[in-house]
Amino acid sequence: MSSFDPISESSIVSVTDRVNKVDLDTPANAVHFIGNTVAAFVSSEERVLLVDDTGGWTKLGVHDGGILCTTTDGKRLITGGDDGKVVAVTPDGLTETIVTDSKHRWIDNVATHPDGTVAWSAGKTAYVKTAKGEEKSFDAPSTVGGLAFAPKGLRLAIAHYNGVTLWFPNMASTPEVLEWKGSHLGVTFSADNRFLVTTMHEAALHGWRLADNKHMRMTGYPSRVRSMSWSAGGKALATSGADNVILWPFGSKDGPMGKEPAMLAPLQAKVSTVACHPKDDILAAGYSDGTILMVRIQDGAEILVRRNSGTPVSGLAWNAKGSLLAFATEDGDAGLLPL
Repeated sequence: MSSFDPISESSIVSVTDRVNKVDLDTPANAVHFIGNTVAAFVSSEERVLLVDDTGGWTKLGVHDGGILCTTTDGKRLITGGDDGKVVAVTPDGLTETIVTDSKHRWIDNVATHPDGTVAWSAGKTAYVKTAKGEEKSFDAPSTVGGLAFAPKGLRLAIAHYNGVTLWFPNMASTPEVLEWKGSHLGVTFSADNRFLVTTMHEAALHGWRLADNKHMRMTGYPSRVRSMSWSAGGKALATSGADNVILWPFGSKDGPMGKEPAMLAPLQAKVSTVACHPKDDILAAGYSDGTILMVRIQDGAEILVRRNSGTPVSGLAWNAKGSLLAFATEDGDAGLLPL
């Protein structure tokens, strides 16, 4: 892979002066948007800081301990903690405990469905709670590594050791198992519901074409993939795990099978997190040295959002309109970029 460093090139466009700084006071491990104007910066401790596009902020104590996992459906932030609680946070700062684990086990993963259903896992058990309050559970064959709802229907993908289980909580049918040896962690469906992809404990992705369960091996990474993001329309999957953004093609019926990925925005640092623009073929990439770039997918053109500071970027998020980009780093630096 190339060691070309775009930051040394005087021709790169910079928008660093347009970033509105956010003072977190504490390291952040994730950032999400709740609605189009409120960014939620998630501390590794018990707190969440809500910041709106005018600079107004609200600091919330959400858990009695560390926050282990987060997600959003665009309307609420959902968090899971080592206090055994799953909590919902609204844009105006209201919090609601969705559930408290009866054994006070750590909540390892959370996922949301557009109809308001929430999923979470503790140990080997995955749970769902519908918007009507109905709660169901499923015991996986091993510790749950990741959760994701399918874009259509109430189907939950449960990643675990040696594969993924596809569970229909509202049906009595036997769950479908997609097998592949190894430890499967993060999991995601393509927007058109044709593909399922997992991150592995090893430095690789694995995927299935759901029509016939055909395997897709996506290897060659120098380190483990910890961040994935679908491009607008689901035509490509951007990932971390290398010193450039790896972009796998999913536009055809075969997805990436037999194809090489594109490699964008090379830098002398590992990509730590990626976030694709919700409407345009643009992505944001954060690196292990603190650099943040916006990249045009078509030709790889780059815009500098943040210069390297030596501390990894831990969170990137676009609002639904694509008019705001939020970022956070492991040392507590954060910002909002209006576009």
